[in-house]
Amino acid sequence: MSLAIVHSRAQVGVEAPAVTVEAHLANGLPSLALVGLPETAVKESKDRVRSAILNCAFDFPPRRITLNLAPADLPKDGGRFDLAIALGILAASGQVPAAALEQIECLGELALSGAVRPVQGVLPAALAARAAGRTLVVPRANAEEASLASGLQVIAVEHLLELAAHLNGQTPIAPYQAQGLLRRSQPYPDLAEVQGQTAAKRALLVAAAGSHNLLFSGPPGTGKTLLASRLPGLLPPLDEQEALEVAAIHSVASHTPLDAWPQRPFRNPHHSASGPALVGGGSRPQPGEITLAHQGVLFLDELPEFDRKVLEVLREPLESGQIVIARARDKVRFPARFQLVAAMNPCPCGFLGDPSGRCRCTPEQIQRYRGKLSGPLLDRIDLHVTVARETTALHVPLGDGADSASSAALVARARQRQIQRQGVANAFLDLAGLRQHCALPSADQDWLESACERLALSLRAAHRILKVARTLADLEQAELIARSHLAEALQYRGHPQS
Repeated sequence: MSLAIVHSRAQVGVEAPAVTVEAHLANGLPSLALVGLPETAVKESKDRVRSAILNCAFDFPPRRITLNLAPADLPKDGGRFDLAIALGILAASGQVPAAALEQIECLGELALSGAVRPVQGVLPAALAARAAGRTLVVPRANAEEASLASGLQVIAVEHLLELAAHLNGQTPIAPYQAQGLLRRSQPYPDLAEVQGQTAAKRALLVAAAGSHNLLFSGPPGTGKTLLASRLPGLLPPLDEQEALEVAAIHSVASHTPLDAWPQRPFRNPHHSASGPALVGGGSRPQPGEITLAHQGVLFLDELPEFDRKVLEVLREPLESGQIVIARARDKVRFPARFQLVAAMNPCPCGFLGDPSGRCRCTPEQIQRYRGKLSGPLLDRIDLHVTVARETTALHVPLGDGADSASSAALVARARQRQIQRQGVANAFLDLAGLRQHCALPSADQDWLESACERLALSLRAAHRILKVARTLADLEQAELIARSHLAEALQYRGHPQS
């Protein structure tokens, strides 16, 4: 047979569109043409594949070979198509049966010796192959990652000869059995290790229960970072779909799919991070920190030290839960449903409001410092909490408050009420959901409107107050929002220390 078709997968963002590798042998002077919008790494596969086939003692057909990667308008990059190209040539020349390739998809880079090397972005391809009902052939180093897609039959290979023997029926390869190597959950830091800070712990509990964004403000050394690092331990465990989304993102980003899977990610970029580092980008768009924090926590320490233009790009994903990176040829959409936790000092020196009276910042310096944060960005942060300096007595025992286990149980119970009632966490309620699930008696509604007017709060801020009040009611297992819930929610609004 002079024509063979092999199925593979490209990588576009966190998606894996199907690619068909067509190999055709024709009479004429020996040559090899590769078409279908291949990038440089794909063009170089011709030489890798030729050497791999010859070094495996197969015949490289001395004919005019045309390789087409369809669809032709989809850019192809990386070495992930090497294995499919080699199988296409072998099948077109009759050295492996073409019929054996119909129900499989192949990913893998070939060494000159014929060894199969790992590639990135295998998990999105595995999920797509499972949906298509095909078996996935991957390098052995990627087999554990591919096996995260439960129900998918995975064939793990280390060498081209091994795969050819399997396809020819000489030495069948048994489907790979998952070893659970990626399921290494690690304990989160315990909230009980934080000394004092009762109000901040309460805010952390509320943020976890309703998936609300949170801003800590206070002098240096008051435990803002310590508190933020405890938030992932309070959040409910990821379900299977959420865990696969997180693992797929890290797979595309060339990270180990997760040293601790399926735990929620906690990302802590430095304040010198650029816009592309935070939101993603590049000529071949890669996910940034906000996407790597998907279904987890994005912690921005020293918030005013970030470039203002960098922070402004957070506004859209905070509302939509996704980020779109536009390039000349294409648009790539990355998920970015993260929970923002930020920390800042109240003034440049950090000691405004401290009982020691050490602050010597002028009002102009304080205003300039806070002016680095725009009103629209602060408006999207539900909870603004001042973290005051605690006693420095070293004999105060740890564990003087609630621990992570008991707090996580309260959060799980509140989240369960929200999912049963409206299908999402309170922070993600739309306008219709607000009207249905956050309705207030007329007296409380008038009271809230009057308070918002006095504090000069926007309509968005008023809606977020309602969402936080709904979360406070859920923590108390109350069916209706009470005046006390509204009052506590109002305390969390406005710029800390203002």
